[in-house]
Amino acid sequence: MGIHQKNALMVLSGGMDSVTMLHEYASEIELAVNFSYGSNHNARELECARRHCKELGIELVEMDLSFIGKNFHSSLLEGPDAIPEGEYDFDNMKSTVVPFRNGIMLAAAAGLAESNGLSVLMIANHAGDHALYPDCRIGFIEAMSKAIEEGTYEGIKVKAPYTLLSKADIALRGKRLGLDYSTTYSCYRGLEKHCGRCGTCRERRAALAAAGIVDTTEYEDD
Repeated sequence: MGIHQKNALMVLSGGMDSVTMLHEYASEIELAVNFSYGSNHNARELECARRHCKELGIELVEMDLSFIGKNFHSSLLEGPDAIPEGEYDFDNMKSTVVPFRNGIMLAAAAGLAESNGLSVLMIANHAGDHALYPDCRIGFIEAMSKAIEEGTYEGIKVKAPYTLLSKADIALRGKRLGLDYSTTYSCYRGLEKHCGRCGTCRERRAALAAAGIVDTTEYEDD
């Protein structure tokens, strides 16, 4: 069996980071999963996830986690007006944290991977999220990987190759792959056009600029 045998399932949102990973590791990814959990931008991201999976010939499973939106507290679940404007930093973006979101998604994805005979689970967390989101940090990823490995017959391992990369680093990888980032979605408000003012829009703009990519995203404030 070759090293590039398709043995991975990837958690795919449809944002910049996960779409980049989907393309970069397409030779290893057998299946992708997108979770609908009630966030403002779920539907917009899902359109992008479908588009890129179709382009690459990767099957996409769409899984409902709507109990999160119904029971958890986060501005990301409470409509566009709940999302703060301003920089992507702790004080400004803390309200957008969805409690243990990646833990829940990885647990569900592990069951899906084992059901499909896959031994690797991929997620596109990155260094820019570490200060804000506890379930994006290296300690969490390592602990979750250990738990999933212990809790599955396949000994499924979590692979998170972007954990120590910045969003600009990821954008550079996408640039080398020839990705059109206008076919990804980031805005936490979930509007037809990116608002251009929330933390995720600002982070997106900064990453594309740092990577020397012409930003063709449609922003409301352009």
